[in-house]
Amino acid sequence: MIEVNNLTKQFGHKTAVDNLSFSVDKGEVLGFLGPNGAGKSTTMRIITGFLPATGGDVKICGIPVADRPEEAKRKIGYLPESAPLYADMTVDGFLRFCASIRGYSGASRRQAVERVVETCFLQSVVHQSIDTLSKGYRHRTCLAQSLLHDPEVLILDEPTDGLDPNQKHEVRKLIRDLGKEKTIVFSTHILEEVDASCSRAMIIDQGKIVAEGSPESLRNDGDGSLTELFRRLTTSDVAA
Repeated sequence: MIEVNNLTKQFGHKTAVDNLSFSVDKGEVLGFLGPNGAGKSTTMRIITGFLPATGGDVKICGIPVADRPEEAKRKIGYLPESAPLYADMTVDGFLRFCASIRGYSGASRRQAVERVVETCFLQSVVHQSIDTLSKGYRHRTCLAQSLLHDPEVLILDEPTDGLDPNQKHEVRKLIRDLGKEKTIVFSTHILEEVDASCSRAMIIDQGKIVAEGSPESLRNDGDGSLTELFRRLTTSDVAA
């Protein structure tokens, strides 16, 4: 469902993504781990067509992102880091607006909004203005918009950022449930989320894959600790 082949991204003389290759199948949840500046967000932006690659290519459901971007993007739900919102809208108004952009109208738009409101536990704030929401509810509203069109592929950049422990538990469970039918890549700095949500994990550092495997195999490589493996494999001087 996601194929990344020899992906490279350079910003001037800096190489942010360095000849990266991996694939993610339907029914897989891939945890994308790495220190700040490792290339996680840049890779996700290229996968979603937000940034062009310097080299290599990406396919979504067999569709080349660079050659057929609109077709590929219809398959993707994207939650970017620090996703933007219209603060003067209500949650319901914002989601209806996003659904309209996706081509929904009338009863189909209402049903799509109702579905993601329930999925993302937004019932209690659905008629509330976004500028009055907590950071956690804002983040869940952004997650809801990425699910409106029931995409086959989900790209989630820090999906539990700003959530309290109860909300994190709900979102992790949601990711596990969605991962049964979809292809999911999500980045995180919280290593416990690998066990909570992922079927596979990948650690990158300075734009390169330094470890990949099931949560259990990675823990074994780290003498029983994913944290120790992460610290051993990643550098501390990567620019943010």
